[in-house]
Amino acid sequence: MRRASAPLALRWVAFVALSAGCAGSVANAPNSTGLSKWTSRAVPEARGDFQTPPDGKRAAIRYRGWTTRDFNFRTYAYDDPRAEPPVERVTLPTAVTGDPRKGRALFLSRDKGPCTGCHLVPGDEVWPAGSVGPDQSTIGDRKLPDQYLYQLIWDARVFFPNTSMPPWGTIGFLSSEEIVHLVAYLQTLTGPVPPEKDPDRNPFTRRKPLGFGDNLDPTNNPAALLTESAEALWTARGPMAKACADCHEGGVARAMRGVATRYPKFVKTYRRVMSVEDFLTVHAPETTGRPLPAESTDNLRLTMLVKQASNGLPVNVDTSSVEARAALARGQATFYKRVGERNHACADCHTPEKGANKFLGGRLLGDVTNGLTKHFPLWRTDQSAVWGMRRRFQWCMTPLGMNMLAADSIEYAELELYLTTFDNGKPLSVPGIRH
Repeated sequence: MRRASAPLALRWVAFVALSAGCAGSVANAPNSTGLSKWTSRAVPEARGDFQTPPDGKRAAIRYRGWTTRDFNFRTYAYDDPRAEPPVERVTLPTAVTGDPRKGRALFLSRDKGPCTGCHLVPGDEVWPAGSVGPDQSTIGDRKLPDQYLYQLIWDARVFFPNTSMPPWGTIGFLSSEEIVHLVAYLQTLTGPVPPEKDPDRNPFTRRKPLGFGDNLDPTNNPAALLTESAEALWTARGPMAKACADCHEGGVARAMRGVATRYPKFVKTYRRVMSVEDFLTVHAPETTGRPLPAESTDNLRLTMLVKQASNGLPVNVDTSSVEARAALARGQATFYKRVGERNHACADCHTPEKGANKFLGGRLLGDVTNGLTKHFPLWRTDQSAVWGMRRRFQWCMTPLGMNMLAADSIEYAELELYLTTFDNGKPLSVPGIRH
């Protein structure tokens, strides 16, 4: 079923800037939604742009190693008018004979999901299986009709309108023949299930990760050392012969104490919600002449430096104003909006009633109600790099088949505002460290 879109035409009024000296020119006129148009100040690979190579096939410009595929499914952009794929009721074809061996290969195929990212089935090679969906190890014992299973894989929304199961057939990701093979395989899954040789293979008995220790210990978190270069940025004069330290006296630890606890917030000067990273992209060039594009090394390191000054202080994002409440409503709508090839929403993975605190493959999904923002930017151990919250958004959404928006887009800023409200009252601890 289609989810209703949140209203977008909302009035924006004045709020507050970073500090008394943080004003700049307004170069962003309102668009038809009432929100400011925004020209991205992100590094090229973080803008969500496209190019057309010699073969004529449109390709995305993304981070090194990321797919350049144009997914061409609806996104979180406020001006994207596309709706969810319509629900399809289909009939099991009779001209194809299901092959359980082909079905199992499809179930385990990483090119096709894999299905084991959400569902456990028997087999020592099934690793790591997830627990977001039900255990299918004995589904054959339920004697479900082939037609039911076929429809469930093709488009489960026929039976479960709020399901997190992608409509594999409706979006054309699985063919009719492939789904017939999958049904044949599922019907072979009967008990008793062989005893587990390794409890960690089973996501329902797997030990949950313990974390990464003290994220503020430089011997434990490489990102904690990277702020040393940001100290030099803070005091270095840019092309306009001014430095951050010239306006914010007393050292960064004193001058910026408490500032980061109030971000993201609506900034009157730019008529939009901004994070610390967003603000630096415009404030630094205007006051020092130094460019600090979103997701650049300098921006991330300076953001960590500013946020470190508030470590231990509680997040205190204010959503009492008209502008903040409107932005918060849009951010919440984005959180629950289904997008991309797999027709997923953030809520499918990060709310307790859905996937939160369960395994997606071998990854334990975070719970939005516990707070997901207070440790960003952070060190990604599997990437050996510092990532901001926005790159994390882009990384999460791209594998789900959604073209990413610019890292400093208004849509991501308002989504981050919504997420940050769950961290209100909890202490900042930047930089974090995660896998």
